[in-house]
Amino acid sequence: MTTPAPIDDKAIEKALAHHAAHQSEYLEELKKLVRIPSVSFAGFDGEQVRRSAEATCDLMRRKGLENVQMLEMPDAHPYAYGEWKKAPGRPTLLLYAHHDVQPAGEASKWIIPDPFEPTEKDGRLFARGAADDKAGILVHIAAIDSWLKAHGSLPVNVKMIVEGEEEAGSGSLPAFLKKHRQMLQADAIVLTDTANFETGLPSITTALRGIVVVQVEVKALKQPVHSGMWGGPVPDPAMALCKILARLVDDQGRINLPGIYDKVRPLSAEEKKSIAALPTNDDLFRKQAGMLPGTKLLGGMPPWEMNWRQPSLAVNAIQASSRKDARNIICDSAWARVGVRTVPDMDVKEVRDKLIAALKKDPPWGVQVEVTFESDGGWWYTQADAPAFRAARKALREGYGKEPVSIGCGGSIPFVDPFTKELGGAPALLIGVEDPYSNAHSENESLHLGDFGKAAKSAIRFYAELVRSS
Repeated sequence: MTTPAPIDDKAIEKALAHHAAHQSEYLEELKKLVRIPSVSFAGFDGEQVRRSAEATCDLMRRKGLENVQMLEMPDAHPYAYGEWKKAPGRPTLLLYAHHDVQPAGEASKWIIPDPFEPTEKDGRLFARGAADDKAGILVHIAAIDSWLKAHGSLPVNVKMIVEGEEEAGSGSLPAFLKKHRQMLQADAIVLTDTANFETGLPSITTALRGIVVVQVEVKALKQPVHSGMWGGPVPDPAMALCKILARLVDDQGRINLPGIYDKVRPLSAEEKKSIAALPTNDDLFRKQAGMLPGTKLLGGMPPWEMNWRQPSLAVNAIQASSRKDARNIICDSAWARVGVRTVPDMDVKEVRDKLIAALKKDPPWGVQVEVTFESDGGWWYTQADAPAFRAARKALREGYGKEPVSIGCGGSIPFVDPFTKELGGAPALLIGVEDPYSNAHSENESLHLGDFGKAAKSAIRFYAELVRSS
């Protein structure tokens, strides 16, 4: 019978020593995964995502996980699963990451020749998926391998699930969790798919915004017409759409929908104090966001409070004809994709209904307005006071050499809420390895190699600290 690994400081140092001696190996394993262009979007090669799942399973087997398998759902990209359950009486961790990636974007904007050929430059690893989220896979694997190689066992039980369609919306995840609920049960969940507030500053994400997305199309003509021959009396659908979109926000950029802020949960005094203590200021925020000189910060409150705990609205895309085909016409129609980010305690259905009603209300010049619902996802919030969070903070403090901070995230991660609900409310720790300069989803995505190592060292410590805190 396997004896669980010891959890004293000497045992931790032995596991850390193995990691230190094999960091280059873990980096090479990451590069192998990154070279597989596992884009999960429709229209891309699904076989590459399957290759990625197979490669992840192979990595799990080689690094000591058992019962490794690909788990599949109808019309979905495969999940990779592995486990190690030989620590009776010890806590069980469910480790999450995803192996699918975003499309590469415009090749001409990358500073490396091939977005899927990982390249080290200035202390970072550049490639699509290097940070989001194949680094997350290797953080988990490095910690597991270091304990197993150092002691022949782990201090805790682990179950590792690596999703294959997170970037495409995790459409099969709710059904997947229901189907495999018993197999995935755990005392705590570690989801490695978020970012640190700053390079070298360990961060635990405790709040995520939700999202509501719709498409709106404005029509006024059976076909485009000559803007000289017909311009003046004929309504312009593109202009009508602009007028509709403009009235969705006020001059401060705040959402102009009736009652939209009524259910927004106010920050506690402690939360306000925590945000105020972050090592940042308005100028740094502007720089990290890439704002151009002269553009203003909106909302009338600290930018991170606005980003994490206030709703926002964005026009994600807009089209009337195109730049390529621009000519002297009045377009027959104009289209836009509009998204609203929601926060605690907003009701997603209520927000969706208000947004659709506002887009359809009083169409300028009698134009036809069609609104199509696209998707939504709920917000998520945790108090972060469970013993697992105390263990994580201690492990991060030791791993990074800095006091960790609790942060929010302006983005949405749809899988977090289903995970916590389906698995009986197990505490979910969102601890990532990205940073403000990772450019996830954009060209020139990169991973800070120093933080990659620190994240793995923190994970090694966390396995022991979780037992100590239980």
